[in-house]
Amino acid sequence: CSFNKSISNGGHSLIEIYAIGKNKDKALSELEKEYIKRISPFSKINVIEFKDETNDHTNRESEVIKIKEKEGDRVLSKIKENDFVILLDLHGKMMDSLSFSKELEKWQSASSHIVFVIAGSLGPSQALIKRANIRWKLSDLTFTHLMTRVLILEQIYRGFMILNGRSYHK
Repeated sequence: CSFNKSISNGGHSLIEIYAIGKNKDKALSELEKEYIKRISPFSKINVIEFKDETNDHTNRESEVIKIKEKEGDRVLSKIKENDFVILLDLHGKMMDSLSFSKELEKWQSASSHIVFVIAGSLGPSQALIKRANIRWKLSDLTFTHLMTRVLILEQIYRGFMILNGRSYHK
């Protein structure tokens, strides 16, 4: 775990996004900061980056599994027993923004620490899948991992706006 962006406030929960890999894209980094700022009146929020494993898109399944396990173990070492974990997963449940906002409210009731996990480019380890409370499929479309981070932040912000009856959603 090498990087932590955070804005603290008096919110009643902590939301963290655990992401494999560093954000080296300046424009997307600025968008992340903007959404973190927008979310801060509603909740404490952090984006935590974890080192990704070098992979040459190997075709050997045993190598793919090892890489997923190493990345997954790094993330799992930070997750505590009472954390509510939402794993971004191609095989997860899709939600519209209204449903997501209702789920966000439930998750906040279930735990004071909500963790969204974006696995590495090869996908999540079996241990991460097993630990997840929810597996969430953001879209049928494919996005870069960096874009996914911004999209999650935007949906969290949108969810809070919906829950607070604010007009951003329309």
